[in-house]
Amino acid sequence: MDWLLIIGLILGGLLLLVLEVMVIPGVGVVGFFGFGMMVYSFYRVFADHGVKAGILTIVVTFFVSLLVIWFALRSKTWKKISLNTELPGKVNILEPEELKAGDRGITIGRISPMGKVRIGHKYYEVKSGGAYIDPDKEIEVTRIDGNEIYVKEL
Repeated sequence: MDWLLIIGLILGGLLLLVLEVMVIPGVGVVGFFGFGMMVYSFYRVFADHGVKAGILTIVVTFFVSLLVIWFALRSKTWKKISLNTELPGKVNILEPEELKAGDRGITIGRISPMGKVRIGHKYYEVKSGGAYIDPDKEIEVTRIDGNEIYVKEL
């Protein structure tokens, strides 16, 4: 087997393994094919060029793999592919006596069983306790458990 094909199989297999770990979610077919390509190339080196060439190929592949792992785990690499935006969502932060059971408001979107409501001039993430409530319906706060607000439709 030609050395260019062997090197191509090894590099292709290594690329597929890196893609499996870094990009493609889950453990699956891509990693299996990458590993298979590398094993087949090692088999062909041993079969076509002998034990000495096979061991040398495995050693070189090991060091190239270490170099690829080192490069992939560098912080600059992760910064290029990571999410750099700030998510504006937040947890309900309730001040004492700001909201109490019996307060009324309007649903902003469908509550199924969670959604947003406007009570007074503030917006809150609420739970309905399992019931679905359509948009623009009047609701009432039934209880507050920590940061969780439970409502019912009026």
